[in-house]
Amino acid sequence: MEKLAIGDKLQIQCYKHNGKIHRSWDEALVLDVKKDYIVCANNKTLVTESDGTTWKTKEPAIMYFFKDSWYNIIVQLKKDGIFYYCNIATPYIIEDGTIKYIDYDLDLRVFPSGEYKILDRMEYKYHKKIMHYSNELDMVIRNSLTELINYYKKGGFAFNKKNNLKYHEEYEIFKS
Repeated sequence: MEKLAIGDKLQIQCYKHNGKIHRSWDEALVLDVKKDYIVCANNKTLVTESDGTTWKTKEPAIMYFFKDSWYNIIVQLKKDGIFYYCNIATPYIIEDGTIKYIDYDLDLRVFPSGEYKILDRMEYKYHKKIMHYSNELDMVIRNSLTELINYYKKGGFAFNKKNNLKYHEEYEIFKS
């Protein structure tokens, strides 16, 4: 594991279970390094899809990547409120200046109202079948979704508006 420092710039690569790259982000600025997670941020960063198409993110994002939990959390600071996009994914690794993880389709979307929705169930079922997810992996993924929902309902730190606005302020200072 590479030694990380606040202010480091990394790339992000998201893979699928079959080892193929799914999506990558050009930049993630490290804002915090804890024992069991890291916090990064970006804004208007270039995203490259597996088919080569590119687009740029529209708003600032704070990202939590965990060493032992099978999810990551993206805080989207939009004009109409704070949204959370949570991926069920392997714990991250850092290799060659890049955060890497495997995405397992299921997502949790949390809206400014506090309501949430589980996304991409059909995509999960499809990939589980064609990529032959084991029963053990299926159990880890399903348990991680439950764990993530409980973490949200308990007001986990990654869902704390004050913390996320503080991280955003720090990001803006780094960028200036």
